[in-house]
Amino acid sequence: MTPPTQFLFSQSQEPHRDRTKALLRNHPELRRLIGRNPYTALMILGCVSLQVGLAYMLRDSPWWVLLVIAFSAGACASHALWTLIHECSHNLVFSKTYLNTLASIVANLPHLLPSAVSFQRYHMKHHAFQGVYDLDADLPSYWEARLIGNSTIGKALWLLLFPIFQVTRPPRLKEIRMFDRWIVLNFAVQFAFDAAIYAYFDPKAFWYLTASFFFSVGLHPLGARWIQEHYLVAPPQETYSYYGL
Repeated sequence: MTPPTQFLFSQSQEPHRDRTKALLRNHPELRRLIGRNPYTALMILGCVSLQVGLAYMLRDSPWWVLLVIAFSAGACASHALWTLIHECSHNLVFSKTYLNTLASIVANLPHLLPSAVSFQRYHMKHHAFQGVYDLDADLPSYWEARLIGNSTIGKALWLLLFPIFQVTRPPRLKEIRMFDRWIVLNFAVQFAFDAAIYAYFDPKAFWYLTASFFFSVGLHPLGARWIQEHYLVAPPQETYSYYGL
């Protein structure tokens, strides 16, 4: 089978809405699982505290210890915070939108890069315009596809550096403002946190959080989520669940 050299385009509607209708029609009991859960905020505080605590404890550790802990524990906490930011973006924690936004900013802290509020903006467009090149930030840029092609090593490097590639996508998106007051607040709070970690803990604590961040969305077992989520591995279906080890 010859690998495709271009993106595959579907003429059907985006799958989220139809998938939801089908699930609720066949399993109406699922409605009990839909709704806000303010206790999610405790998970955010727990994961943030865990990462800050580990960063402090590892501030004088050898580099190999730092990387092992970042890969085994830090990546899990960091990845959990990404999923919690996702919950906040759908206003599934608190009833007030601004409280969800504030919660996402707190969840963003161990990631070091201010991205929670921007993610909220882009993710809503993703749901409404999935696969539309000028509106969906989850879709790789054309230059990414040309650069990586079908190279196995290239795809591994792409996954390792996934956060960097994703940061390059927003400028191509239309109808989305690059900055607003909430995004500026996200930047201000995040950079203040970063400076405090670097100054009052140790540079190694900062690099522990950095490593955890890259492992959580990159070349790591957890990184498989970014592939199964919306990448065509068995066309035409583009979303999959995995139930193995």
